[in-house]
Amino acid sequence: MKYFLTLILAVVIAFSTKAQSNKYFDAPFGGGGGFVAGWHIPQIDPLNLKLKEIGIPEFSTSGMLTTGGAGFIYIGFVKNLRIGGMGFSGSVSSSTKINNENREAIYSLGGGGITVEYTLPFVKNIGVSIGATIGGGSHSVEFYKNDGSFSWDEILGNENNVSRKIESSYWMFSPTVNVEFPVYRFAALRLGVGYQLTFAGDWQAENGQSIINVPSELKSDGFFIQLGLIAGFFAF
Repeated sequence: MKYFLTLILAVVIAFSTKAQSNKYFDAPFGGGGGFVAGWHIPQIDPLNLKLKEIGIPEFSTSGMLTTGGAGFIYIGFVKNLRIGGMGFSGSVSSSTKINNENREAIYSLGGGGITVEYTLPFVKNIGVSIGATIGGGSHSVEFYKNDGSFSWDEILGNENNVSRKIESSYWMFSPTVNVEFPVYRFAALRLGVGYQLTFAGDWQAENGQSIINVPSELKSDGFFIQLGLIAGFFAF
């Protein structure tokens, strides 16, 4: 990411002195990077059924907040085409107390990849780009049960204190539509939508141990929206 942002900065310095208005370009030009927040809606109904069995409140099926970053640069020799990268992560938790026993579950989601987008040439003054992200990521579930009492002498043998983490990695392909609204020559507000398609591997427990009978419906596929502020140089 450091080298990617350095490349963007070099391009901005080289061309910003030449570009005083959009009239010098017959296609979108520029690049930048910045913070992007997202709202992902993974498919977690099978997980909620399991939580219900052990008395932990279900996760919301309306989605979860993620944070991350994104950047891009127009490659120039192909009009309206830009390439870049992005990354995101987020988690949600649910907990309860049953008979003086603390119980908690945490669902985490994250990923990143290369972005390839085409900016529609007939839209002026803003950037409307269609494309996709190709990359990978993982999602995991952590379970905790304890009575609030911990001692080094029995940290490995106390049956009242249990923790477990299961995880699955995946490849992803996410079609996207992003709109950038320039708020200044060197900043733009991004609003985007997309759908994450995943090609997941097996679920694994600690030490890479495979887990059988995991419902196939438990996956991070789903719609997402994103909102962010991109800094750089933009001539749409």
